[in-house]
Amino acid sequence: MLQYYEPDQRHLDPDLDYGTPPSTSETLVELTIDGKAIRVPEGTSVLRAAAMVGINIPKLCASDNLEAFGSCRLCAVQVEGRRGYPAACTTPVADGMAVTTQNDRLARLRRNVMELYISDHPLDCLTCPANGNCELQDMAGVVGLREVRYGFSGENHLDAETDASNPYFSFDPSKCIVCSRCVRACEEVQGTFALTIDGRGFESKVSAGQNEPFMDSECVSCGACVQACPTSTLMEKSVIESGQPEHSVVTTCAYCGVGCSFKAEMQGDKLVRMVPYKGGDANHGHACVKGRFAFGYATHKDRIREPMIRDAINDPWRTVSWDEAIEFAARRLRATQDKYGRESIGGITSSRCTNEETYLVQKLIRAAFGNNNTDTCARVCHSPTGYGLKTTIGESAGTQTFDSVMKSDAMIVVGANPTDAHPVFASQMRRRLRQGAKLIVIDPRRIDLLHTPHGGEAIHLPLRPGTNVAMINALGHVVVSEGLEDHDFIDNRCDPEAYREWREFIAEERNSPEAMEVVTGVPAALVRQAARLFAEAGNGAIYYGLGVTEHSQGSTMVMGIANLAMATGNLGREGVGVNPLRGQNNVQGSCDMGSFPHEFPGYQHVGDAAVRQHFEAEWGVTLDDEPGLRIPNMFDAAVAGHFKGLYVQGEDVAQSDPNIQHVEAALTSLDCLIVQDIFLNETAKYAHVLLPGSTFLEKNGTFTNAERRINRVRRVMPPIAGLEDWEVTMALSNAMGYPMNYSHPSDIMDEIARLTPSFAGVSYDKLDRLGSIQWPCNDAHPEGTPTMHVQDFPIGKGHFAVTEYVASNEKTTRKYPLVLTTGRILTQYNVGAQTRRTNNSKWHPEDVLEIHPSDAELRGVREGDWVGITSRVGQTVVRARISERMLPGVVYTTFHHPETGANVITTENSDWATNCPEYKVTAVQVEKVSQPSAWQRHFEQFDERQHQLLKTASPDPEATDAPALK
Repeated sequence: MLQYYEPDQRHLDPDLDYGTPPSTSETLVELTIDGKAIRVPEGTSVLRAAAMVGINIPKLCASDNLEAFGSCRLCAVQVEGRRGYPAACTTPVADGMAVTTQNDRLARLRRNVMELYISDHPLDCLTCPANGNCELQDMAGVVGLREVRYGFSGENHLDAETDASNPYFSFDPSKCIVCSRCVRACEEVQGTFALTIDGRGFESKVSAGQNEPFMDSECVSCGACVQACPTSTLMEKSVIESGQPEHSVVTTCAYCGVGCSFKAEMQGDKLVRMVPYKGGDANHGHACVKGRFAFGYATHKDRIREPMIRDAINDPWRTVSWDEAIEFAARRLRATQDKYGRESIGGITSSRCTNEETYLVQKLIRAAFGNNNTDTCARVCHSPTGYGLKTTIGESAGTQTFDSVMKSDAMIVVGANPTDAHPVFASQMRRRLRQGAKLIVIDPRRIDLLHTPHGGEAIHLPLRPGTNVAMINALGHVVVSEGLEDHDFIDNRCDPEAYREWREFIAEERNSPEAMEVVTGVPAALVRQAARLFAEAGNGAIYYGLGVTEHSQGSTMVMGIANLAMATGNLGREGVGVNPLRGQNNVQGSCDMGSFPHEFPGYQHVGDAAVRQHFEAEWGVTLDDEPGLRIPNMFDAAVAGHFKGLYVQGEDVAQSDPNIQHVEAALTSLDCLIVQDIFLNETAKYAHVLLPGSTFLEKNGTFTNAERRINRVRRVMPPIAGLEDWEVTMALSNAMGYPMNYSHPSDIMDEIARLTPSFAGVSYDKLDRLGSIQWPCNDAHPEGTPTMHVQDFPIGKGHFAVTEYVASNEKTTRKYPLVLTTGRILTQYNVGAQTRRTNNSKWHPEDVLEIHPSDAELRGVREGDWVGITSRVGQTVVRARISERMLPGVVYTTFHHPETGANVITTENSDWATNCPEYKVTAVQVEKVSQPSAWQRHFEQFDERQHQLLKTASPDPEATDAPALK
């Protein structure tokens, strides 16, 4: 009797290519392949089944991230009882099937197929950049091809010209075998449809757009085509220039909150290329232009390589040893506290640094500084998420995995632009939309997701900026008034009294789409259509971004989103949920690690005596029981003269925070500003101590992405300045008189696990074993929690919150008749410090103002004109881009370039509950101008002065050649 082997599909080797995607069927099929008896899910291809038991059938057009295509015929097999030689990639397994993959007939057939490919391919393997890492070369060896009988005298493609227009990869059509893998990757994985096969027969060729250069086409440079190519047709320029890498390290991308896993492929300490790792649970082997290609900043000439100090911001910098820099910083901080009091100093953690580094900074502030004056940009952008979700469902984080979207029937995307800000997840959303899921976009701007090729039904609700709560209330009103609630979910999972109060409120006529139409500007009929579509879908998921949180009613809107999810029963299973899309790579982690002035790690309040005693016992110091200052409070206190010292790790508040002129006044008022970063950023220009930071490639640690997934960050090269960021913070703490003694970030994570209930089961050993973990990870969930709130909520019953719409204080007037809103663009990232130092700037060399044609015509503005944007707090000047993506009366810009000064004009209005700035609603006037603003002229002079001071930095005459701190 045959013993059937059943491979475990959950634990296959991510470094192997199994030819076709896995089947999701739970029905198993029994067959034999080359005499091996196996049992695999129904729908599995013969090619994949063979690979799962170690039988490697030759292939060229097949890859396990693409649907089977069957064009190369190299994977031909024999099936007992069937005629011919079917392709293993397109042949599904069947019960009792007996497959032969190797015999003389198959060998001859495969050699003949390969011979035809090679007859129109350059025989330049020894000088080809893919030599040693080429599937065509490998398969020629596997099938035993030793000669080509046809010669090159006939018609061929060997003289086709190379397209080198893309800054990161080249396209050499002379080496193309027209396998269509690149075209299919662009369609199936990325969803851009930028590539096609042009022509028929011998004239067939891969074409970008309408026979355009790659740089001019719709290609978004995600690299999926490069990764799919089995030859050197599509090849990274870094590999062409440097040669093939010789080892790799799996790590996590340090750009957005998707948290993609990559193999950093190296030659010694030199990074040659970043290849998306198929074993990454957040990205499954896909990437975007930033993570895939924009890593050159890590070794850029602008990197800060040595510690520097100075007494005042207009003094020249002095380069010193690590010991002297740390002692100088500690001495000035102690002197500041001696003069102005314990509360006169504080620190800002980074959403770009690791969990371990962020944890140490807040520990330094609480234990060594002796106060709770710690804050982070995560509060500046996403604190309403914490407040709103904690109030309603009890946990301040997203409820699902990214993969959950593949079971969604309808998606609401509100205040987010995933194709630009979270592109890898956007590709997954587009895949689901092509399968028929419905899309509702709530945004003043037409985002690219609405134009998903071959996508399902899409509704755009183009509301006026600042009216989010009015819109969510109108949607809730339709659900209640038309009887679309999920009563079973509400009865079993939600607080009945809170629901009754909310239902009475939301059912009032003033919340109807008809009443709110005058507020939102969106036709009531369209709102009703959207509400019905979402409520009647089997699974409805809500995804939101900074366009929800960065408002004066951000917390109210998050509660409104949770209300809608609970009312329609869309929580606690796959395909549903409330999902905040975090902007930076470790926004979630910086929140988890206690970066807020009122909360210890794990969102434990500083006023809770039992919690505080737990931390005091671990840290060996008495802790303050009063919340400290938030960033805006720190700045106000600095201007007032009683906050005088600040430690900033990996943040650039002088570019990213609102009302920059107020920020600059605050930084100028400090007696001691310590900046730890990789470049001389805008904040560092005001610093007294500049400590070199380390990039994600130079450190060990973890990041936590938007789906609560904790991923390992692994060091692939030595830190340029000798120390990882956590070592610098530890040294500063020791110099301040509070001892820290960690030998590795894993020690810090062990301490985090002891103090933070949701991380109680997390360790580096477990992360290395499982690949990643989604918190909470504890005794109840030893391997993490992919889907939250399956049975109940942390607060017991879900709490419906009354969400009264209150208009923003920021009003348009005759003087300021337009509303400015801000956002991001695909090729740049946040303040641009990293991406501006890469070739990504070829796509977005400057920030521009998108303005509707009617508003432009009224002001005599044409495409490319310089325009002044003036608000109640400042003015800046940018070029105009005429665009119909915006509503009339609304203008849009990005903030990636510091000289633009987008945040010179954003006000200090903020969320009522959390002080999250209202970046998305600023009343402005736009007019043609001929010169930069006064602020920009000042910026240029100050910037030039500070770079000159950096350039002429001198060694300290008393400095020693002491080794780096350890």
